[in-house]
Amino acid sequence: MLNDLKSALAALEAHRPGSLLGLRETQWLDAKSGPYQLADPRAVEELTKDVSAFANGGGGVIIVGIATRLEHDEEVLDHIVGLDPTAVNVDQIRKLIRQRITPAPRGVRVGWSGADGERVLFIEVPAQAADTLFVLPAPVGKPGAPRQDTVAVPMRDGDSTHWLPRAEIQQLLSAGIRASGMPTAQALTELVRQAVSEAGPGAGLRVGQGLPDREREMRAAYEQLADAGLGEPTGEAWAQGAAALQDLRYKVDGEPGWVLCLVPGRPPVAVAEPVWQAIVETGRRAPGGQDPLAAVGFPRAPAGTNAPWVIPADALRVDLDGGAWGPGLLACSGRGVWRWQPLPRFSLNQGRSADIGTAGQTPALRLRALVNLPWAEVSTLEISKSRRTQLEQMLPHSALAGAVTLLSRRRGAELPAALWERGPFGNSGRSAGYTCSIAGPDGGAAVKASVMLALPTTMESTVVACADVLIESAEAWAAAIGPGWDTQLGLDEIQAVLLAAWETAAELLPEAVGDPAALSWAAPPTTELRITCEQPDDNGVRPALDTLVDLKPLGPNDGDSRSQLAVAITAAPAMDRAERQRLLREALVHMAHAFGYVDAEVDLL
Repeated sequence: MLNDLKSALAALEAHRPGSLLGLRETQWLDAKSGPYQLADPRAVEELTKDVSAFANGGGGVIIVGIATRLEHDEEVLDHIVGLDPTAVNVDQIRKLIRQRITPAPRGVRVGWSGADGERVLFIEVPAQAADTLFVLPAPVGKPGAPRQDTVAVPMRDGDSTHWLPRAEIQQLLSAGIRASGMPTAQALTELVRQAVSEAGPGAGLRVGQGLPDREREMRAAYEQLADAGLGEPTGEAWAQGAAALQDLRYKVDGEPGWVLCLVPGRPPVAVAEPVWQAIVETGRRAPGGQDPLAAVGFPRAPAGTNAPWVIPADALRVDLDGGAWGPGLLACSGRGVWRWQPLPRFSLNQGRSADIGTAGQTPALRLRALVNLPWAEVSTLEISKSRRTQLEQMLPHSALAGAVTLLSRRRGAELPAALWERGPFGNSGRSAGYTCSIAGPDGGAAVKASVMLALPTTMESTVVACADVLIESAEAWAAAIGPGWDTQLGLDEIQAVLLAAWETAAELLPEAVGDPAALSWAAPPTTELRITCEQPDDNGVRPALDTLVDLKPLGPNDGDSRSQLAVAITAAPAMDRAERQRLLREALVHMAHAFGYVDAEVDLL
């Protein structure tokens, strides 16, 4: 039975927000059916009022995404409405709490609970120091900076939040003056003198305040960056994972602020506010309500930089690392649009779509390039009739068609991959599939090329683009090209086909849904390259690859013969051909080493 703050938080952390249904709003529990609309000044005032009221009232939790019903004059948590994490700026919520509430409450946690469709946001406000009063600028309900010469005190009273009346604020001030033992005028003068003395230009906030274990480190970094004119803190420092962060106000009015960022093992960096927001916005597109900086990581200093450094507002590039997305680059276009792309790397990880479109197929040899495109904005994507027509016109002239044609031409036969037909994969507004077959003398398929583009489904959240070349039957192909030719593929031919398949899947197919450059990533894009023998021998065992592919350039194999080799490349899909060819060779060497060809070298391919 959930009956206190501790058990409610445990349920939220276990992603069971539904177990809170039936609870009544109380001194420690508040529920909102929809997110705070932070573009509205009144919503900002409501957010900070709610948080500071819990800070003044012993702590509590605000749950956003659960509707209530009125029952015996009490609000009862009724049903989960659910929130779209991409529609909630968690970083802005944290920042407003830090900046608008004085002093900033310690340990406030903003997180997500529940699964897709029933995801809720929760704001946990821990119990604060008993002798601390949390105040806000008086609400005005209209755009503009908050009035710093006003004060309001929110209080939690049972299941409701209200402003402390002016008379009670006066009583609190009077009690403080009486406790000082001084006349009113002298007490107020002394209070102002003390505040000015302790605050200086930073309005009472110190660099590093809020993180006592790292305050000295943050002050040292701040002093080393003095020439940048970072200004003064606008709120307490806070921890984001292993990083220590603090907002700073620039000394010159109208100039952007800064974020001081300290990550263990890296030189400290001051990031101009517009650039910092671009970093956070990039990570906000990560699925599941993941913390933005936990996704994209933090700025990484240029090679050879060991001293504190600065990323100015006019920067055009930021290297990032330390997040779940791995190392990446955030670049700003000439039009001020920031785009993230991963720094290339290799692995053997195969995704859930690795075998898509292979059901019922048993080619002698398959060469596959499958590109996973985890775009953030996919709900409105579709394959329109005009773009499908354009794709159909482009396929006979594609890199894939050229590579397939060249396989036969190198063996003295002109068997062009010119006729592309729909299927065998389904075609709809959310999928496209085309196949080109080169027949043997008996009319059966000898060689095939196929492409497929699939938009997200309930089972797969990523756009998948795939290009295959299938040697359906080496015997039928040999009969089609004529006597005297060897149908075993050389490693140079494998490279040429995989290069063409990768280029087709990464650049031609995605254009069927519009302009890929206008879409942002929700995770790193990857390409999976595979070489597989899939037609079993009479004994039911798949043959070794070296029966159909000349693998001698890779050197000896220290393990058993294999029927499959595969590698995954994390890299931006669009690139020039020379860069793609370089990455392909490096990926093949990475794959070869992993599968026992330890002598393989890029220069030998």
